[in-house]
Amino acid sequence: MSCHTGWKTLSEQRNSGGIVIDALLLSMKTAAGALDRWPSKEAHIYHHNDADGLSSAAILSKALSRKGYGIQRCGLEKPYPEVLQRVFRTGGRLVVFADFAGRIASLINDLNRGRNLVLILDHHPALPVETRRLYHLNPTLFGLKGDRDISASTNCFLFAKALDQDNSDLAHLAVIGAVGDNFLDDGRLTGANRQAALEAQGCNTIEIQIGDGAESYHLTGAGHPRPVTEVVDLVETLGAAGYYQGGAELGVECLLNGFSDLGLRRYQSLGAMKKSAFSKMVRRLEGGALRHSSRIQWFHVGDEFSPMGVKMVGVFCHFIRQMDFIDPDKYIVGFQHLPEEVPGFGRIAFNADKISMRVPPLLANRIRTGEMPGLDTFFPRATNRLGGFSDGCHGLAAATTLSRGNETALIDEMERILGKTTVG
Repeated sequence: MSCHTGWKTLSEQRNSGGIVIDALLLSMKTAAGALDRWPSKEAHIYHHNDADGLSSAAILSKALSRKGYGIQRCGLEKPYPEVLQRVFRTGGRLVVFADFAGRIASLINDLNRGRNLVLILDHHPALPVETRRLYHLNPTLFGLKGDRDISASTNCFLFAKALDQDNSDLAHLAVIGAVGDNFLDDGRLTGANRQAALEAQGCNTIEIQIGDGAESYHLTGAGHPRPVTEVVDLVETLGAAGYYQGGAELGVECLLNGFSDLGLRRYQSLGAMKKSAFSKMVRRLEGGALRHSSRIQWFHVGDEFSPMGVKMVGVFCHFIRQMDFIDPDKYIVGFQHLPEEVPGFGRIAFNADKISMRVPPLLANRIRTGEMPGLDTFFPRATNRLGGFSDGCHGLAAATTLSRGNETALIDEMERILGKTTVG
């Protein structure tokens, strides 16, 4: 089915407010041509486990299956080097990364050695790489802002349309991902994300409602309009809280086929688990477990959020960012033990912590105006200096991993970098 209100052609996409540019679209068409020539018709999709990553996986799964590909999906909390080594043990495959891997394209290229056709469809700040059989389709490399203009799901939607314009009927999935990443400016989606919303409206899959100067987005296919924010909460709870119980795959299936009784029951159970764990941790922080340095406030949840996934420490940082015990002028850092297991890959001895950062609203405004450094400018640097791993980092939300026992060293390193940083 083809339906259009936003973009109809590549030329119209290029000229939509100057947001989507020639080079990205041409690279997508080049990559689409490489897929047509690639002999294997099995697509291995590795994707993030939040709403944006799950929506990206749903878009790619539908678009590639329409091209005759068999689909193998695997949700990941991060594309850990230990996991990538196992991914690239074999060759001859189509390997697609969605909503992560932009910063580690060179590592992927080194591991691949030209043996597989690789696509990276991320939107986090990225490092360029030019190589045979690796297409780095990251809009930040072409001048777009990956934390405002375009989500990973919208990027995947553009690629799906590069494969076939009839994939315009997948626009609503891009909207779910963009809303999931909270890419709202003055209460509405902007840039490429907004164009996807307009296209979904033209497909009658999204209804845009306006009130108090803001917009809200509603799915129209469930008999009555369902708020996209509600869908985001459903799938992200499945994918993040339920990661170690098959929740990422269940979340993608719900996006593709509608919410099953199993999906809704799992969501309710996980929601109760999340509420209990978060309430307990809030009480701990109010009781003095929140530590402070000059510019940073931080805590460690240990295994308190188990068996939920480690993305939950980032969700919790976002949850507490406006609470009374939070210093509105300091960056928020949360540590969580990384389990020695990756679904789909088995046991991996990480001996590491997942570290997530968020910012209170007042500090977020100062970052947007350039008065204070964004997380992506110092957090990955500090982690890398201590031998850790960093990939998907934005200015207002970021996460890395680091070997256990380095909490104080990481805070000190970030303070050193911040102390030498000049902005404005």
